[in-house]
Amino acid sequence: MSKIALITGASSGFGEACARAFAAAGYALILVARSEEKLQQLAAELRPSTAVHVACADMMDAVAVKALVQNLPEPFRAVDVLINNAGLALGVAPAYDADLNDWETMVDTNIKGLMRITHHLLPGMVERNRGHIINMGSVAGSWPYPGGNVYGGTKAFVQQFSRNLRAELLGKQIRVTNLEPGMAETQFSIVRMKGNTEKASQVYENTQPLTAGDIADIALWVASLPPHVNINTLEVMPTCQAWNPFAVSRDM
Repeated sequence: MSKIALITGASSGFGEACARAFAAAGYALILVARSEEKLQQLAAELRPSTAVHVACADMMDAVAVKALVQNLPEPFRAVDVLINNAGLALGVAPAYDADLNDWETMVDTNIKGLMRITHHLLPGMVERNRGHIINMGSVAGSWPYPGGNVYGGTKAFVQQFSRNLRAELLGKQIRVTNLEPGMAETQFSIVRMKGNTEKASQVYENTQPLTAGDIADIALWVASLPPHVNINTLEVMPTCQAWNPFAVSRDM
């Protein structure tokens, strides 16, 4: 079989775009998400050109994540590329007014879900002495902003986890990349605004944000480099986005 890519959060956004890009490049795919209907629709589109296995699982469910790896069909077990894409932000309230349930959901998905599936797949990569883990981080892991609190904290974890994996895998033919997108127009803001499409659309008003396809192209490029080349961290923003000056309160 061709090289195999396992993509979490594959039913929409970056994950769906990665599935399309990697399928076009000849990868066999394992598509993971909560929505089986959306996964099956995507798989049906892609199967004429490549082998696809669908695994419906919630990344917050430790038992389900373990089972999806254990139950991979034999032809799909030797995963070459793991794209840890499943993740979300919930709410934009300041920390003192935030919903604790939102915080816990972000931690359970962005940190624990990513951690668990990596833990289950990494021993096989080590045994085969090949593989590539592409973690979907965010500029929020490096650059704070009001309302970013726990979401930014989870992406800072992804950044450090990626770096530490690189350090621990030194001497093995396993690459680790933390891909850190800036403003990109997907379902992300709709989820963050809890279905308020008007608020979500305001995030991108009068801008030209990144697209899911942009990020998928970058992920495929990173994975397609020669085996001796490892992109440790790749931060990407749309041209219309940059950093703010340091904030100063003059009313204290």
